[in-house]
This record gives sequence, C-alpha cells and structure tokens, in this order.
Amino acid sequence: MKSVHTPIEVRYAETDQMGIVHHGSYVVWCEIGRTHHMKEMGFYYPDIERAGYLFPVLSINIDYETPAVYGEDVEIETWIDSYDGVRVKYGYIVTNAKGQTCIRAFSSHVCVRKETFKPVAIRRALPDWHKAYSRLAESTAAGSAKGGGDDGIWH
Repeated sequence: MKSVHTPIEVRYAETDQMGIVHHGSYVVWCEIGRTHHMKEMGFYYPDIERAGYLFPVLSINIDYETPAVYGEDVEIETWIDSYDGVRVKYGYIVTNAKGQTCIRAFSSHVCVRKETFKPVAIRRALPDWHKAYSRLAESTAAGSAKGGGDDGIWH
C-alpha cells in the first residue's frame, strides 16, 4: 500500500459564503484521510484509545493551491511520509475532479499514554503498528509514495 485514496463530496457546511471550502475544513479532511489510512493498514483508532494510547497532532502544515467548491467531488490521498519509532508523519494531497491539486499537507503525530500524555515508543507499545509504519516509511523513502522531506519540498 503506497497511499490510500478517500473520496469526499464537498458539503455546504464546509464552505464560506462564496461557496469555497473554508481553510479549516481541510484539516478535518486530513483527519478523515488519516483514519481511513489506519483502517486500510488494518487498525481501528478507537481500539488504540481503548488500549490506553492516543496520537495527538504535533504539527500540521497546509499549502493551499486551488480552492475546492460546494458540490464538487474531491479525493484525499494519504500516505506515511516518515516514521522514527516515536513520531509518524503523514502526507496528504487533496485533488478535485479535474485533477487539480487543492492542497498539499503534512501532519506529525506522537504516540502517548492516554492517562499521562507522555510519549511512548510505538515499537514497544504497539508492535503491529511499528511494523506497518516502518514498512510504509521505508516504501516512501525508496520513492514509491508521494513523499516529501521535512522541508516540504515535493518530489
């Protein structure tokens, strides 16, 4: 699995008075893409929460290119950009039905214990996730996914 594609129909509530998607809606779409990616990896986020772990956002960076509009179909492409055993970085591209790029984004996350919010090593706490993240990050590093470096430059 190089990346996961998630379709979205732009809803009226996600737009401003001009019918253009509000910039904050893209953050929600990235979350939708990320949780869909987790499901495709075979993991269900609520199970992780029940096990006592969370993956809070450390940072999110979005570059806006072409606005999406009400009623339009868009697609979120999501992939693992990098993983270091504690932090995972997801990459996203949202495109419209014309194939135009609406946004390019990255979000970084860390695994923490729910009760203490202290970071944990994913390889020890969630070994199955560690294996999946490692494999997908290696795939990205080898150039088989969209990938981008920490500098946000797209290849």
